[in-house]
Amino acid sequence: MILSRSKPALSVSSGSAKSVRNVSATNKKSPQFEDYLAKRDYTGAFTFLEFKQHQEHSSLIDLWMAYCCFHKGDYKRALTLYEHGNSVHPECKHLMVNLACCYFYLGMYNHSRDVLSAASASGLKNRLNFHLAHNLGDEAALMEHHQDLQDVLEDQLSLAAIHYLRAHYQEAIDIYKRLLLQNRENLALNVYVALCYYKLDYYDVSQDVLGLYLNQYADSVVATNLKACNHFRLYNGAAAESEIRGIVEQSANAGFGHDLVKHNLVVFRGGEGAMQVFPPLVDVVTEARLNLVIYYLKQDDTKEAYDLLKDLQPAVPQEYILKAVVNAALGQDLNSAEHIKTAEECFHLVGSSSSECDTIPGRQCMAASFFLAGQFEEVLVYLTSIKSYLHSDDVFNFNYAQAKTACDQYREAEETFLLIEDPKIKNDYVYISNLSRCYIMNGKPDAAWELYLKMDTSSESFNLLLMIANDSYRMGQFWYAAKAFDMLDRLEPNPEFWEGKRGALCGVFQGVVAKKFAPDVLSDVLQLLRNSTSNQADQIAKVIRKWAKDNRVSVI
Repeated sequence: MILSRSKPALSVSSGSAKSVRNVSATNKKSPQFEDYLAKRDYTGAFTFLEFKQHQEHSSLIDLWMAYCCFHKGDYKRALTLYEHGNSVHPECKHLMVNLACCYFYLGMYNHSRDVLSAASASGLKNRLNFHLAHNLGDEAALMEHHQDLQDVLEDQLSLAAIHYLRAHYQEAIDIYKRLLLQNRENLALNVYVALCYYKLDYYDVSQDVLGLYLNQYADSVVATNLKACNHFRLYNGAAAESEIRGIVEQSANAGFGHDLVKHNLVVFRGGEGAMQVFPPLVDVVTEARLNLVIYYLKQDDTKEAYDLLKDLQPAVPQEYILKAVVNAALGQDLNSAEHIKTAEECFHLVGSSSSECDTIPGRQCMAASFFLAGQFEEVLVYLTSIKSYLHSDDVFNFNYAQAKTACDQYREAEETFLLIEDPKIKNDYVYISNLSRCYIMNGKPDAAWELYLKMDTSSESFNLLLMIANDSYRMGQFWYAAKAFDMLDRLEPNPEFWEGKRGALCGVFQGVVAKKFAPDVLSDVLQLLRNSTSNQADQIAKVIRKWAKDNRVSVI
């Protein structure tokens, strides 16, 4: 549903406006005016009516002007004109429906419901109540008005629309296809089918179905916008922007769909101008709130993302996923088990649902749920099943490599870590520490040491050094273990660090004796011993020097 950005500061009047559809059939319209309507040129039709109004003032012309304003998306002006029409024909109670429709499209649902209660019973009144019940979250009213729907085109379109809004896309497609069989000349039904296929991630199918309508109406704002969205998913933002560029000015002039087009342009441009466009559209374009949350997450502003989303009750998978991501990020920032648990539950809910369990996002969600629970074998089951679709996705590879590391599959983990190109991820401590562990476990402690040397001095670099020391010692890579323990001992004198250094240096010496290491390393070993203040260091040095002398090995 496309709503107006501007909500009018108007008092709710008890008046109503004349319904265009109920105008007497005896009133003849100018053929020229009909031509405008046939071309869906509501701006031209409105201009024509303004000219006519100067020649002969008529309340009927006012109502047609309101009709044109409504259909070109200028709901505020339509509301004003319908209010004026009601003052001329207060006796027509059934005309309240048009006024309620204006309030609905302005997002003023409670006002719309109040005005609608005074309207005469009709199919349009029931359909509008049906949609209001959905938007206000009134399930009882929704079922009540659902039962009053008839097997007619308008009612079935409303039913399909509610299925769409509740993410029941296949049910909506079934209705639209049945209606298409009965109304093949109604090409707009193809746009609705294409929207459903888009939501189901069938972008090629959506594009094919959409073409049936665009071949006839190439200037359609809604259809062109959907085509651009398909291009965004199939190709990239540049391709999408080239498609939508032709309707930017058109939507701005007509009003209809302009907010949505502005919103999508920001998405296609990778978030450029997000803070100027998204905030005013948060309560207008459904996706604006979600995309603003994503923008905050990309800026590492987790608190702002959480504040924007905390009061939102998720209704569709995308909302559950975003809530999970935000809670996971905040839980890690605050070390909050409560937020982590919420994230785990939301991920699991999406991943286990019948509609999402076999989709790529669904499997990612199930993997994320197990990831947060520390069940990494299960994580690999789900991520491996979709690896071929996301082999070049840095975020996927980051999570996949972490799971591989947790399951001691270090060779595959190292290969996957090295596929990542995003500088932000590569500078993250989690990436550096996990890759370092892989290097050590794969017999490349020198590469791990290089990663440490590139880090700035911080608590993270200290933790990495500690990990290198312990992992290298455990893997028998005693020289790098000795270097790491020596550095730790100098940064923070601790008996445990000396013991680790002592054991590692003895391990190096033992390796030289067993001819596993080159004798040249003994000079470096003696240098590290000289840096130590323990009496044991002198004793170890004496033993090494004696062995070197006996075996004619030159040491410094």
